[in-house]
Amino acid sequence: MGNYVPPFKITAKSITLIAEISAQLERYAIRMEQSDSLRLRKANRIKTIQGSLAIEGNTLSEEQITAILEGKHVIAPLREVQEVRNAIDTYDRFTNWDPYSEKDLLAAHGCMMKGLIDEVGQFRHGGVGVIAGTEVIHLAPPADRVPFLVNDLLSWLKQSEDHPLVKSSVFHYEFEFIHPFADGNGRMGRLWQTLILSTWKPVFAHVPIENLVYAHQAEYYQAIGDSTEKTDAGIFVEFLLGAILEALQAQHAVTPEVSHEVTPEVERLIKVFKKGEELTRKELQERLGLKDEKNFRQKYLLPALAGGYVDMTVPDKPNSRLQKYKKSNP
Repeated sequence: MGNYVPPFKITAKSITLIAEISAQLERYAIRMEQSDSLRLRKANRIKTIQGSLAIEGNTLSEEQITAILEGKHVIAPLREVQEVRNAIDTYDRFTNWDPYSEKDLLAAHGCMMKGLIDEVGQFRHGGVGVIAGTEVIHLAPPADRVPFLVNDLLSWLKQSEDHPLVKSSVFHYEFEFIHPFADGNGRMGRLWQTLILSTWKPVFAHVPIENLVYAHQAEYYQAIGDSTEKTDAGIFVEFLLGAILEALQAQHAVTPEVSHEVTPEVERLIKVFKKGEELTRKELQERLGLKDEKNFRQKYLLPALAGGYVDMTVPDKPNSRLQKYKKSNP
């Protein structure tokens, strides 16, 4: 174990894409350091969750996911709501996981699939295949081989000197080929690639690659199929690099508008919080020097909550007497 090297060839187009992505990353990283990036980060997290789950058949919109994130009641199939809640929880814990750790991979699966399947946080115990209509397009390796294959893949990932954009994409393909879990392999593969990339460049935690993969869903599965048929993950790498570049380019198209949505009142509210503080409505009003509760709620608190700048400590009960507010974690 530890000597496995996935089969892949890097095309000239992939090399060009890596250069273009690197240039875009510098611009995007600067943009994300600016003061108006908080709302954009939250919006991108919602796009990421919506895109990744939609690939798996979840029908909830970005608006519905936003409502769930804010603790509001949403009329939708219970399983789909559970999938969204799990994904929100999983991405909230995102920075705690080591991309090379099998233990963390299993913990993340347990978080992502909680309440959805029996075999959560553990490798599958039976055979699985990928089916398109009535045709089996991929029969995954036997269950008893999964722990060894995943161990080899994680060892290669840690030791590989390939460019992070390349090895994260190769990992994604190999992970889908192994299909280590009874369910949730697609969303976990996409999550783990983003984790690998954000370990290299933290800004990737806020790039909604999954949303672009969803927009090109047919090509995503085609690239997986072609890579399997030709025993060359390089085909899938080229597809994903194109999706990453497109995601970054899309961000440059929308970011200039974000700053116009931050009102002076919301900016004032954000600035009264000290690091890690949780404050009551009354405490916030006092710090702002505001006596009119209605004015405070309409011009300060509600826009800040809606924009993702401030979070409730008891989101499931907006009117709780124990309710406090804290600055959002981007």
